[in-house]
Amino acid sequence: MTDSGRDGFYITTPIYYVNGLPHIGTALTTVACDAISRFHKMRGINSRLLTGTDENGAKIQDAAENAGMATSTFVDGLSSAFRVCWQDLDVHFDDFIRTTEPRHIRAVQEFFTRLLDRGYVYKDTYQGWYSTSDETFYRDADVEDGRSKETGKPVVRVSEDNYFFKLSEFGDRLLEHYEANPGFLRPEFRKNEVVSFIKEGLRDMCITRPNRGWGIPFPGDSNKVIYVWFDALISYLASTGWPDGDNWEQWWPADLHFMGKEIFVRFHATLWPAMLLALDIPLPKCVFAHGFWTLPGLRAGEKAGKSTGGLPHPTSFELLIAAKAGIDRSIAVDALRYMLCREMNFGLDTEFSVESFLRRYNTDLANDLGNLVNRTVNMLHKFCGGVIPECPNPDREITELAASVLRTYLEHMANFKLNSAIEIVMQLVARMNKYIDTSAPWTLARAASAGDETAQPRIDTILYCCLEAARISALLLSPFMPTASIALCSQVGAEFRTPNLADLDWGKLKSGTAVDPAIPIFPRILETTATEDELVRIGALVNKKEEQAKSLDTSKDTVKPGTPVAAAQAGDEEVVIGIEDFMKVQLRVGEILAAEPVPNATKLLRLTVKVAGDEARTILAGIAEYYKPEDLEGRQVVVVANLQPRKMRGIESQGMLLAADVDGRAVLVRPEEVVPVGARVR
Repeated sequence: MTDSGRDGFYITTPIYYVNGLPHIGTALTTVACDAISRFHKMRGINSRLLTGTDENGAKIQDAAENAGMATSTFVDGLSSAFRVCWQDLDVHFDDFIRTTEPRHIRAVQEFFTRLLDRGYVYKDTYQGWYSTSDETFYRDADVEDGRSKETGKPVVRVSEDNYFFKLSEFGDRLLEHYEANPGFLRPEFRKNEVVSFIKEGLRDMCITRPNRGWGIPFPGDSNKVIYVWFDALISYLASTGWPDGDNWEQWWPADLHFMGKEIFVRFHATLWPAMLLALDIPLPKCVFAHGFWTLPGLRAGEKAGKSTGGLPHPTSFELLIAAKAGIDRSIAVDALRYMLCREMNFGLDTEFSVESFLRRYNTDLANDLGNLVNRTVNMLHKFCGGVIPECPNPDREITELAASVLRTYLEHMANFKLNSAIEIVMQLVARMNKYIDTSAPWTLARAASAGDETAQPRIDTILYCCLEAARISALLLSPFMPTASIALCSQVGAEFRTPNLADLDWGKLKSGTAVDPAIPIFPRILETTATEDELVRIGALVNKKEEQAKSLDTSKDTVKPGTPVAAAQAGDEEVVIGIEDFMKVQLRVGEILAAEPVPNATKLLRLTVKVAGDEARTILAGIAEYYKPEDLEGRQVVVVANLQPRKMRGIESQGMLLAADVDGRAVLVRPEEVVPVGARVR
């Protein structure tokens, strides 16, 4: 946690360089910052989120000239594209700063005037390596075969008169600060990279370039403009109102600078702290760097981008999700926000593919979270008249689990482990789905109908626990899915307001509240592969190369052992097997305890089948066209009991029912008379 002691939390994204449109790499960083900001608001802390665009630099001027546009017009369009994209992703930024704004120019020139006055800037001749693509000066040790070792981009040898910042004077002070503030550089392993970089020896840094008519003029020398990286970093300070605002210290120092790793070591962990130390301005509390999205076939550590296959534009990707799932765009936005933060391992690099995102949507949102809400609300209407029941004595295991999940979630969020925070919430969701299966409210309902007075109170307890766990899960996920969380809470009968920690206490659902019938918020995506045309359209495949398309289209369904199917089709090839093979198959008599449709599947039913003693299994069967769920409860069937479990539509099926094929119609095989459940069929 990086609380500063003031009543506020100041978090910044990078100030994005406008050399192209936003993509899900920049979207990841921005959405993650928004989720962290929303989390702190949930904790009752006034959070302030800054983002913006870095619009100076020779590369941008060159790009504008190549496009036949005035540089100012060129950057206006790209800056607007970033702003609109973040608004489309429901990012609630408090300030969007542009490095061409007067307030930023004023702050930069004042910053350098003070550096000059303190003797930390001098004029000399720079001779060394420079990468126009990276807009970065490199040491000899950073270059190999005419390219930057760090980025692989070409470098050229330059010699020009420039102004220098005395970075070499700050190596020891920086190392002392890292030692005294162990949480300053995160994750911890990246601190070692910074320490090694500094111990190799810091040299004074060139901080101006020749003035070609674009950039911030150096104070007192209009022939020079300020180096883009010196310029952009000061925007974090300029946003607070420094140097002219009376209340800039209300928000400075920043609590968190959050960024991708490529701009961490050299600029945010070394140069920026040294600049602040030079003016005795407090350093930020924490600088955090996450890894890259990588693509199949890239070398280790290589960043995905246009030259390596492309990353989707966020708006195009969300529209693809909306179309494939058949959902409103606002829910698709939340699904994308969720998947960005769930898929990325914050710290290390993570492989990206469109299909992995679509499959994550199905497994987490449609099958687990959506299924928990839909099942619970359907049973609430079936067994409790659609009204939240009383629950004076909730199951202790469930309440303790919810409390444990909350504690772990808070710890992960405080340490910016967003994927881990989501994962712990989904563990609660998974446990509640299992809780339904093992508690079997449908069996209790039959007992209640038979006169068991203890059965209905038990049903009430089970369903209340499921509703309450779903409500708490939705609130914990609200920093990632702000719109969907409102819908989820409404589905389980909860009043939604801006969430706070008190709302996460157990027992906030009001008994007696009428709940509307369930409407799936996350319908299942039926096709989780993406065509080449779709990949090109969203920007995930820049060049129509067959090998690239194949590398991103590897998730076509295949039939595996244990797949539940209806009867064999007429004309299937007969295969002769020996008795020893047949004896390996365990056929047992089972009893169907409950049956329900699988969302967005026309043929599948989800069955809860008792196969022995108290053992109940989930089995999927393709018989929905021939049997109504309510007609199956209590029916005995024959189960293939030792099939390898198989996931279909994200649900694990733990066996298969035997059915005969009668003119293309599946007819379940069952004993001629009632026999003990679990009896072996030979």
